[in-house]
Amino acid sequence: MADIAIRPGPSDASCPPEAPARPDGETRQSETLSEALTQLDRSVYAALAQAAGGGSPASLSLAWFDWALHLACSPGKHHALATRLLTDWHGLLTGAQMSNGHGGDPRFDDAQWDHWPFKVLRDMFAQFESFWHEATTGVPGVSPHHEQVVSFAAHQCTDMLSPANCWWLNPVVLRAAAETGGRNFLDGARNWLEDQDDLLVKSVPSSRHGHTPGSGVGRDVAITPGKVVYRNGIIELIQYQSQTSSVWREPVLIIPSWILKYYILDLSPHNSLVRYLVEHGHTVFMISWRNPRNEARDVGLNDYLERGLFEALAQVRRITGGTPVHAAGYCLGGTLLTIGAAAHAREARSGSPVLKTMTLFAAQTDFGEPGELGLFIDASQLAYLDALMWKQGYLDGKQMAAAFQLLRSHDLIWSRLVREYLLGVRTQPTELMAWNADGTRLPYRLHIETLRYLYLHNDLAEGRYCVHGRSVRLGDLQLPIFVVGTERDHVSPWRSVYKLHALTNTEMGFVLTSGGHNAGIISEPGHTGRRYRFGMRRDSDPYIDPDMWLAAMPAQSGSWWPCWQQWLAARSSKQIAPPSIGAGTTLDDAPGKYVLEH
Repeated sequence: MADIAIRPGPSDASCPPEAPARPDGETRQSETLSEALTQLDRSVYAALAQAAGGGSPASLSLAWFDWALHLACSPGKHHALATRLLTDWHGLLTGAQMSNGHGGDPRFDDAQWDHWPFKVLRDMFAQFESFWHEATTGVPGVSPHHEQVVSFAAHQCTDMLSPANCWWLNPVVLRAAAETGGRNFLDGARNWLEDQDDLLVKSVPSSRHGHTPGSGVGRDVAITPGKVVYRNGIIELIQYQSQTSSVWREPVLIIPSWILKYYILDLSPHNSLVRYLVEHGHTVFMISWRNPRNEARDVGLNDYLERGLFEALAQVRRITGGTPVHAAGYCLGGTLLTIGAAAHAREARSGSPVLKTMTLFAAQTDFGEPGELGLFIDASQLAYLDALMWKQGYLDGKQMAAAFQLLRSHDLIWSRLVREYLLGVRTQPTELMAWNADGTRLPYRLHIETLRYLYLHNDLAEGRYCVHGRSVRLGDLQLPIFVVGTERDHVSPWRSVYKLHALTNTEMGFVLTSGGHNAGIISEPGHTGRRYRFGMRRDSDPYIDPDMWLAAMPAQSGSWWPCWQQWLAARSSKQIAPPSIGAGTTLDDAPGKYVLEH
């Protein structure tokens, strides 16, 4: 990219090499033997990872031993647990109130759960869950990571034993059986057989499930008019047709995460952030990542930085006459944008700025507390995942989806099984569900580097992440930043997203919006029940911790989109006539080819 003086170099995210250079006297024979032994280890690890569903059996074993050995040496904890157990049994035998409702668990929303005998079953289960949570947490000496792993594993086991999962203990299922004469079980059996058929043929879910992932792209979703104006082996760049007679001079470039397809930001017209921006006078560009296969196994983070972000910025500036860009990144796309912005701040000390502002949607820059995803990230997990991905060359979307489902097992696994197999009711699809099922593959090197350098070692926040041999520092960022966190985000917890305040001194606006990692970002105006909090930090303001910020910022009803759009407009220079699409050169109509790849 002409505006960023970054020297060409290998796609390697670390400054020093991970292993020292081979000794000068090492023979070719020893190299061959060493490689053969490495491949043997990888084969064994890959087989074990496949048997364990993609995880590390060693990691779980180490966590369990850490917890069990420390628990065995904690008589005080034994006494507390025994007292708790006796109290719970006494409450059960005497008929005393054992719990206060269902604690917001949607599995027990039905009013019949408040009546005997289902109330007793629900309360016993609540006490059972609570007991095991207490047993697996607060044991002196257990490492925080091992405590999280053991507590998570215990939660998965207790979830399986919920009375809501048993047809003869679930009042909703019993009522459906009485009303339909047992037809719900026949419908559920048919649904189960259909799902087994899909698994056997390894196909995407068929239309009998309500949708085929990606089938509506370009017809129902991703229909904002535009053109593909650039394409390389990693990205397509889409420029959207302006919807106003004049536009703000600075264009907006959106960098989505490469984990799923870009069109979450361009769903149906009333849910499309892209359409909202173009209707409010912004020239919008979007990166569409290619869905890679085995041939991309050695494509890494710096390839996505150079041939993805930097190439897209260069093309946007070519089309718009060298204008600085409002860049916005979603999830890992925001992390990549932050790396690129920091690299530019390191290199470009003079001349025309490339970036006017930077916006991060639910994007972490400090991974010291990555939330529930941290359960799956440690040295052992990476060793097994490395071996598994080395064998196939990529991480499949289904493997990744399985990990996310475990994080919300009672919603995404057990409640679904009850609904579809016991009640016999197929879930009515939504466009967000269809997008979520439209998964992508991740290249071996890209995924391993992301987990190792960002999640495991936290190199970006700690100033060790390197772009072509030199580290980048977030403290070098001087441009205005707008950050969005969501209240119920288990992928990028908002307090983790907020940590950028402690890593920079530049002007920063922070929004905390209702919803989760996806629904909180798709917050179209007019949607009932939306709320957000917004605060501005000037470059001279002292740091405020997230809990103090939360207490000080009043909640506002509505969508945060207008707040961001006004922030962009206030930092744009003037309005001009819309630039021509692709400066006269176009390749295809939006949504392009890459988003349709399966």
